[in-house]
Amino acid sequence: MYIPKIFKNENPEEIEEFIRQNSFGILVSLKNGIPLATHIPIELEERDGKKVLCGHLARANEQWRSFDENKEVLTIFIGPHAYISASWYKGESVPTWNYVAVHVYGKIRIIEGQDLWQSLKKLVDKYEQASENPVSIETMSEKMVENQMRAIVGFEIEITDIQAKYKLSQNRNPEDYQRVVEHLQQSPDPIARHVSELMQKD
Repeated sequence: MYIPKIFKNENPEEIEEFIRQNSFGILVSLKNGIPLATHIPIELEERDGKKVLCGHLARANEQWRSFDENKEVLTIFIGPHAYISASWYKGESVPTWNYVAVHVYGKIRIIEGQDLWQSLKKLVDKYEQASENPVSIETMSEKMVENQMRAIVGFEIEITDIQAKYKLSQNRNPEDYQRVVEHLQQSPDPIARHVSELMQKD
């Protein structure tokens, strides 16, 4: 990913937290030179002291068949983003876009059996926390779980490179920067307001 130095984030803790909070990502792989992509939850986990990404695809999704041909994959995580009007700056300029995005490269392998079961358990437990009556695959019937596991293909990605871009007007002077923050704060769009919050943390 193209990242000017001023927008590059190299803080591992911040990046890991970003991935956890924005885990509905895009898995990209190649088959016969053609890029394939699927939008799915992709969770950051730890295996033997190393960070890995885990998830699953529907077995009917042909993308998983590309993993044998080319194990190198890209996962994309996109955070809050907002349009930045040129009218917000004191002097003449052009409009732009502020956003946060993380690209994670790695080598993928298919997981099955207990590894897949554990991956599904963690995924369900994470997102059921806020439910009034949370469910768990531990309380589901064995037949139900087995049927569902046969309908999916689990995967684990060994991370080889992480590229994080936090484009939040760092290239503007302090006055223009503050103007951007204030306009985003006043936006009716909650995502734009979230961008302003990130800018105030920067």
